[in-house]
Amino acid sequence: MKHANKSKPSIRTASDSEGVTPLPGSVAVGIAGCTGRVGSILVEELLSGHWEGLTLAGGSVKTGFPHPDGPYFVTERADELFDVSDLVIDFTTPAATAQHLWQAAKHHKPLIVATTGLSKQQQDELQDAAREAPILYSANMSLGVNLLAALVEQAAARLGPDWDIEILETHHKHKIDAPSGTALALGKAAAAGRRVDMDSYAVLDRTGERKEGTIGFAVMRGGDVAGEHTVGFFEEKERLELTHRATDRAILSRGALRAAQWLGRQSSGLYTMRDVLEL
Repeated sequence: MKHANKSKPSIRTASDSEGVTPLPGSVAVGIAGCTGRVGSILVEELLSGHWEGLTLAGGSVKTGFPHPDGPYFVTERADELFDVSDLVIDFTTPAATAQHLWQAAKHHKPLIVATTGLSKQQQDELQDAAREAPILYSANMSLGVNLLAALVEQAAARLGPDWDIEILETHHKHKIDAPSGTALALGKAAAAGRRVDMDSYAVLDRTGERKEGTIGFAVMRGGDVAGEHTVGFFEEKERLELTHRATDRAILSRGALRAAQWLGRQSSGLYTMRDVLEL
């Protein structure tokens, strides 16, 4: 369902690129942050040629960062990336995402945003950009996580407020935001099932006795954990747990490319992975 919505020069140019010839009717995908953890995987996936209808247009890096070697266009400027791309995928930072939203609206080109930790203002900017271009936002591009969110919403709706809800997430030691964007998305799914506002019921500090109807969050950080999320529903003498474990960040890239295949056919609007999966 479609949701309502309100420099330095490149070291390569498009003409310098070799081995990346867009197929007729294909979507040329730009990767913002192409040297990042997920960005680099996206580049590899697109260069493999395994994604029907998708080719690699190029990538961007932060100003002053090393440029990768490879047969594709690389730039430090967001406007140049949008110039050569039909669609852009963004796994970067909130500050960079704000620039990409502006460029997507200016160029009227689809943008997939997987950046976590967006402020309320930046979330409003998502809505604004979606008036001018197809924008898909998801805190987690994993197909399994998005199915988990749908199951959490159903469980919360059917079990009712007598069941306590607790969300536990674990990530690698380098992750900055906490709780994770995925954990917050799961909390919103639970709140939606109960028809309440999550911000009014979310509890991040577990000091003191649990209050009825709240949605609790707990965080663990360590090692190289790609991501684990468990939503527990607790009742007297009974407990239900729904869990997703990621063992490789490649699942995020595959989900994003699945979304790209879908978003390239859509009109302006704000979408989520639930739209892609028809949930």
